[in-house]
Amino acid sequence: MDIPLDTLKERIKGQRVIKELQGGHFSGDVYLVGGAIRELYLNNTPNDYDLVLSEQKDLSIIENFFSTGAFILGKKPIQTYRLTKKDISLDITFLNTTLEEDLRRRDFTMNAIAFDLKNDAFIDPLCGLDDIKNGLIRYPGKETIKDDPLRMLKAIRHFSFLEGFGIHHEVIDTIKELKHLIKETAPERIKYEMDQIVVSPNPHAGLKMMEHTALLFEIFPELQSLRELDIEKEFVLETYGHTVDGFMYLNKYKGAYRLDVKSLKNVGYALLFHDLGKAFTFSYDEHKNVVHFFYHERFSREIASYIMERLRFSSHEIRTVNTLIDNHMRIFLISNKESTEKAIRRLVYRMGELTPSLALLTICDMYGSSGGQDNPSTKRVHEKCNELLHAYAEWKKKPLPKLINGHDLIALGFQEGPQIGKILNDIREKQIAGEMSEKEEALHYARNFLIQNSTIKTQHCL
Repeated sequence: MDIPLDTLKERIKGQRVIKELQGGHFSGDVYLVGGAIRELYLNNTPNDYDLVLSEQKDLSIIENFFSTGAFILGKKPIQTYRLTKKDISLDITFLNTTLEEDLRRRDFTMNAIAFDLKNDAFIDPLCGLDDIKNGLIRYPGKETIKDDPLRMLKAIRHFSFLEGFGIHHEVIDTIKELKHLIKETAPERIKYEMDQIVVSPNPHAGLKMMEHTALLFEIFPELQSLRELDIEKEFVLETYGHTVDGFMYLNKYKGAYRLDVKSLKNVGYALLFHDLGKAFTFSYDEHKNVVHFFYHERFSREIASYIMERLRFSSHEIRTVNTLIDNHMRIFLISNKESTEKAIRRLVYRMGELTPSLALLTICDMYGSSGGQDNPSTKRVHEKCNELLHAYAEWKKKPLPKLINGHDLIALGFQEGPQIGKILNDIREKQIAGEMSEKEEALHYARNFLIQNSTIKTQHCL
């Protein structure tokens, strides 16, 4: 894409934020820098703007403009002030050297362009505008990666997001050489970039680039065990391979399941982690010539939990991703036989709001394994997913109510502990199966259990 600089100027000056800033009486220079210029060049509307001020006292003018105070960010290499209002965010830094030196320390040349708001002029010492025109992700120099190793992952994030862009070979070579430095980066920052890659327009390309540079295995060394299993056993249907290939279908089918960004992200992580346990559960039945991975879901969940804790996932994210991993085989299992409406309904009741997420995970897992090709098996899985979504829609209209809770059981005489959870789960299963629908029936079942359990204990003592 190539646009005249006058057109780019008009786009910049047409932004509400810039209009307000250009009306200010600043004592020093004010520059717009970074990704906003790139986004406007590509005819996108940015929500985030980076500003460089030559005078620190001018920060108060910006705060007055937007009627809100700025706060200091703690995790950026350069001290940065952030100001937010509604859907707009401004990151503000101050010149300590020359503007050109400031631009040279930035992450990529396409972000090392400045627009002088006072003099209505571009400053582009590293030819960043040409790199945007040519779709090239290039760094100012290797030192920028050493200064902040997260920029290796940011390069791949941009690659996943920016259609038609490629990463310069020098950047790729540098990532291969310095990939180990990513471990010096705060886990929260790594997670933020990975979140963006997972929900990007092309997560598969991003993960393949991470694989190519081996940055993927620095961040997720657990995936290396899965890759080595593929090589050692010479699998045609690769465990690691189909995991990554499944990301080709994440965006293709997300519309059918109407997931928001958070849900899509959780599905992406569940897809990345769902088969990690296969590296530790491989077995081979010589008589039947069949490979097994018994209970690999359980191992995958445990490994995934460790990874997510390491990268500072929230407790809610960990629970959600683990629930998807635990159940990722269930749609396949009910697709391999004549499943009853009861089995479909039971799965919906088990998964609740995660039902569409499980369906999308299943589709990605399936097509990652089949190379995107349809066959009788994939068609059956598609049919079950559709039946599941229909049952989910009915469940949404009238969710299954809880018949009793833990307080009811304690009132009957149960002691606090795991037994209460077991009884509530048993009652829920009977309710799902249609064997129980009233509170009194549930209480009657619980009383009988309590009586029988007390009798067994008495006999044991005698």
